[in-house]
Amino acid sequence: MAEEANPISYEDLDAIEDEFQDIDTQILRTQYELSADVYAKRAQAVARIPHFWPLVLEQAPPEIDQYILPQDSRIFGESLINLEVRRPELGGNKGLGDPRSLAFKFEFRPNDDFEDAVLEKTFWYRRARDGWTGLVSEPVKINWKSGKDITQGLTDMAKALFDARRKAGNMTATDLPEYTALRNKVESWDALNTSFFTWFGSVSGRRYVTEEESIKANEDHAALKARRAAGETVEFPEETDSDDDEAAEVHQGGDELAISIAEDLWPNATRFFTQAQEIEEMSDADFEEDEDEDDEDEAVDIRALVRDKSGSSRAARHADEPPNKKLKR
Repeated sequence: MAEEANPISYEDLDAIEDEFQDIDTQILRTQYELSADVYAKRAQAVARIPHFWPLVLEQAPPEIDQYILPQDSRIFGESLINLEVRRPELGGNKGLGDPRSLAFKFEFRPNDDFEDAVLEKTFWYRRARDGWTGLVSEPVKINWKSGKDITQGLTDMAKALFDARRKAGNMTATDLPEYTALRNKVESWDALNTSFFTWFGSVSGRRYVTEEESIKANEDHAALKARRAAGETVEFPEETDSDDDEAAEVHQGGDELAISIAEDLWPNATRFFTQAQEIEEMSDADFEEDEDEDDEDEAVDIRALVRDKSGSSRAARHADEPPNKKLKR
């Protein structure tokens, strides 16, 4: 009589999935280390190409492009000098950190919109006490010039709430005036109808997780995995909806946007730039608004910054008018 096979439990499948995740994380860590020198070479090369990063952003995939509104394109086209993506827990003495954490650095030339020459945004990959894992970030203050805040005040309000919660010692507090003000503001405005720059105010798709909470949660998770590997039946914590802080999040999907920039736009920047060059070879009419459209439908066409075949600059030829980017509808 054939021996009856031992049944496979959900716990066994979870253990296998954990192993796959560990492998994926190690691959990501190794890939980052192996590609570091190549990215450094690319940075040196593109630094000599005017408007490289504005053109890359003009060709961004839909996951990114949906947040780049005309006023964002204008700022990028006029002011963005460089973009850099790092994995801040890797390199140097942090070689064993989590490669899923991401850091972004945007460099700008002096402009009429904000005072900052550099805007940096870091997303940390953390684990909550209930087992949730994901990216969290602190809001970044943008020093907008008078009357120029295209985020409708959302980034400032997100920063104010974050600081108030930190001062109160409760990163999920909802009984603060800053929370009420931001929640009411988010009901009317968010990243989809304000600006890409609202992303700098994003915190989490769920709630903020402190470094201390994450360290303790990872230790507990590792201990449970060890007990499971030893044959013991264990119960892992389950995520709870009560920790959802969506009502006060100024940029829903901010973590997904960060991943898209890091894993699509950043590694494929040369391809996106090449696409912009190829499009530039087509007729100018393909990228201009119809003459009978309203002036309010005019914004920035970053491709106008690319030099044409004759070597003359379209941007120079239209120095007195901003290049046009069609409004997203």
